[in-house]
Amino acid sequence: MELTALITILLILAVLLGSGLWIGPTLFITGWIALTLFTDLPVLRILGSVVWNNVNSSSLMALPLFIMMGEFLVRSRISDDLFEGLTPWVAKLPGGLLHVNVIASALFAAITGSVNATTATVGKITIPEFRKRGYDESLSIGSLASSGTLGILIPPSVPMLIYGVAANVSIGKLFIAGIVPGIILMFCFCLYLGVMAVIRHENRITENFTWGDRLRRSPKIVPVIVLIAFVLGSIYAGWATPTEAAAIGVLGSMILGVGSGCMTFKIFTECLVGTVKTNCMVMLILIGASFFSVSLGFLGLPKWISATLVSYGASKFEVILLITCVYLFLGCLIDGYSMIVMTVPMFLPLMEAYNMDPIWYGIFVILLVQVANITPPVGFNLFLVTGLAHRSIGFISKAVLPFIGIIGLFVALITIFPEIVLFLPGMMGR
Repeated sequence: MELTALITILLILAVLLGSGLWIGPTLFITGWIALTLFTDLPVLRILGSVVWNNVNSSSLMALPLFIMMGEFLVRSRISDDLFEGLTPWVAKLPGGLLHVNVIASALFAAITGSVNATTATVGKITIPEFRKRGYDESLSIGSLASSGTLGILIPPSVPMLIYGVAANVSIGKLFIAGIVPGIILMFCFCLYLGVMAVIRHENRITENFTWGDRLRRSPKIVPVIVLIAFVLGSIYAGWATPTEAAAIGVLGSMILGVGSGCMTFKIFTECLVGTVKTNCMVMLILIGASFFSVSLGFLGLPKWISATLVSYGASKFEVILLITCVYLFLGCLIDGYSMIVMTVPMFLPLMEAYNMDPIWYGIFVILLVQVANITPPVGFNLFLVTGLAHRSIGFISKAVLPFIGIIGLFVALITIFPEIVLFLPGMMGR
C-alpha cells in the first residue's frame, strides 16, 4: 500500500505543480486526496486541527517581525553606507570591490534575511561601479548573484524559520548554527575572487585610502554590526527568544530608517503592506505543508521509506548523496520554499534513522536551497540579476557555476565534519 500511495502522491504533485498551481494549495489538495483514497480518517477535522495549530504557533510569531525588519532596512540608506564603509578596507585586496559584493551581501543578509532584497539592494549600487571601473562581468555578476544567496544561510532567515517549524526544531539553535557556515562560505567566495583577480589582473581601485579614510568611513557600518549583535547575541546568550530578538530587530531597523531620513509615512505604510503580503504567502505554504506532512504521517510513508533504505543496507553517505541529488533535481524545477516544505516531512525521519542531527540537516537543506536559487531555469536570483545587469540568463548561469561548485564542496565539508554546524548550538545554554 505504501508504494502505491507514494506513486499516487508524486503523480498528483507533478500534475498540480505542472499546471501552475501555487505550492500551498497543491500540498493541501495532495494531502486531502491521499487521505481520502488510502484511509478512513476524518479529513476535515484533521485539516481544522492543522490550521489552528499553525496559526496558534508561538514559533511563527517571529516570522512577520523578521519580514518587517527586512522591509524597513531595504528602504533605508544602509546599503549605501555599507558600500562606502567597506570600500577603503578592501581596496588593496586582490579583487578590490569584488569583495564588497560578498561582504556587503553577507552583512545585509544578516539583518534582512531575504535573498531577493539583498541581491537587488546591493546590486543597484555595485553593478554601476563595477562597469565604471571595467571589472570582468563574469566575476562581478557571478559574485553578486551567488553572494545574495547568503541571505538564507546567515540568520535571521525566513527559510530557516520555515524549516524550524516544519521540522519542529529550535529556531534559536538553527539560527546560531548558520553563523559559522555562513562566515566560512563568505570567506570561500572572497578567496576564489581574490585568486581569480590575481590571474586576470582585476584590481581596479586606483584611489589610495589612508587609515584616516578607513576610520572616518567605518562608523557607516557600525549600526549594521550593532543590530546583528543585538539580534543574534540576545538569542545566543539566552536573553531573548527568536520572537523577542525579532522585535528588537524591528525597533532597531525603524531607528536606522528614521536616522537615515528615509522613513516617511508613505514608506512606513509600504513596509507594513509588504510585510502582510509576504507573511500571508509564507503562512499559506506552511499550513499546506503541515497538512501534507500530517497526511504522510498517517500513511506511514516516512517510516516506510526509512525502513526500506535501511533494509537495503545503504550507508549514511549514500543516503546523503541520494538526497542531495533529489534536491539538485528539484532545484531546477521549483523554488526553495517549496523544496523545504515538500521534502522535510519525507526526508527528516530518514535522517533521524541514520542518527543525523535535525539542526545539521536544516543547514544542509538551506545550503542546497542556496544552489536552487542560482540554478536555471527557475533560480530566482538569476532572473533578478538579469534585470539588474541587463545580461542574458545564459551568461549569468555560466558566471555562477564556480560558486555553485564552492557551495557543493562546502556541503561535502559539513557532511564529513558536522561539528562545523553543531559547535555553536552545542555551546548554547552552557
